[in-house]
Formats: sequence, structure tokens, C-alpha cells
Amino acid sequence: MSETERIERLITEESGECCAADVEERLDTLREYRSSVAGDDYTGDLNALKTLGDDTRYEIVRLLTAAGRELCVCEIDPVVDVSDSAISHALSDLREAGLVTRRKDGTWRYYEATERAEALLAALDDTRGER
Repeated sequence: MSETERIERLITEESGECCAADVEERLDTLREYRSSVAGDDYTGDLNALKTLGDDTRYEIVRLLTAAGRELCVCEIDPVVDVSDSAISHALSDLREAGLVTRRKDGTWRYYEATERAEALLAALDDTRGER
């Protein structure tokens, strides 16, 4: 069964009747939806979501957001139960994804959650349990 046959069946079920013009109108509307999405640069969005999909990175962003201030790596290390290199790698990935900022002060490295990270976590918190 072709895609247009399935759409024709859907329109018929929704409205009781369907003709070729109805199918074309629906397809045009769907193409408009697609073109509005295709024009957006959502590569950064996908990267941010992918980056948050890792337990360590997610835990670090949650920690930084809860702190509401910069934290030194030496403050993150004792509360995130992974190796130093795993923390370093996670922070690098988070920074690349635009979810944390880094500030160097001599030998110290301070990290802070970005507004984007805070907004993503807030959206998750606000919608938790919804179905």
C-alpha cells in the first residue's frame, strides 16, 4: 500500500469522503511542516540532547545546575563516582555541546551550567511523569 493510499484512507475516515485534491492538499501541508523543520539548524540541538544522554554528563550538568554557581573540577570529582579522566572527558563534551562554560584561573578549572542546560533540565523536570 502506498503512502498516498494510506493518507486517502485516513482522510476518508476523518471526514467521510476523500478525493485526489484532498490528498494533495494534505501532502502540501505536510511538506510545509517538513520545510519549516529542514530550514532550522538543529544539529546543535541534537548534539545537546545526545550529550545529555550519558549518565556521567547528565549527573554533572544536574550538579552544576543545582549549585547555581561555578564549581571547580576538584569539587565535582568527589561527588561524581567516575574516574578523573571520565569527568574531564564529560566536561569537554558538555562544553562542546554548549551546556557548560569553563573558566581557567591558574591551574584551577571552573565550570558552570549554561542557560541552555538549565532550560533543558527545567523542561525535563516540568514534564516528568506526563504521558
